[in-house]
Amino acid sequence: LTVYFKIQVVIDAAEPAKLAEFWALALDYVLEPPPHGFETWEDFGRSIGMPEEKFGDQAAVIDPADEGPRLFFQRVPERKTSAAKNRVHLDVRVADREVQGEERKQLMSEKVEQLVEAGASVAWVNENVGGHSIVLRDPEGNEFCVA
Repeated sequence: LTVYFKIQVVIDAAEPAKLAEFWALALDYVLEPPPHGFETWEDFGRSIGMPEEKFGDQAAVIDPADEGPRLFFQRVPERKTSAAKNRVHLDVRVADREVQGEERKQLMSEKVEQLVEAGASVAWVNENVGGHSIVLRDPEGNEFCVA
């Protein structure tokens, strides 16, 4: 008996496709291709009887190495409230724990610059006994760390 256990992280979004593209870039993931036998997700949607107005209500990104979790983005009508901090967030790690000091800060700065160009904004910088991290907001305001 083979046990299948994978983690999927679900993120509410106003624009699932745009947010999926951002996170694919952030994590070096790829947009999930449609199931085998279908050219597009719309073709797949039609095959299962999905109403056309629901096309685009979801998107997903996957780790091309099949090591990390799948991220699934689902359209919701309400926007994230900026007053409330996320209860869960993702960390974008730029290197393993052996890379420290100025080398790690340089890698973090490069990743932050890339993500800001893609639509993120810097929220704040953490500098404490746990180390150095930079908190950003994705294009829809969800906080995450670059560490």
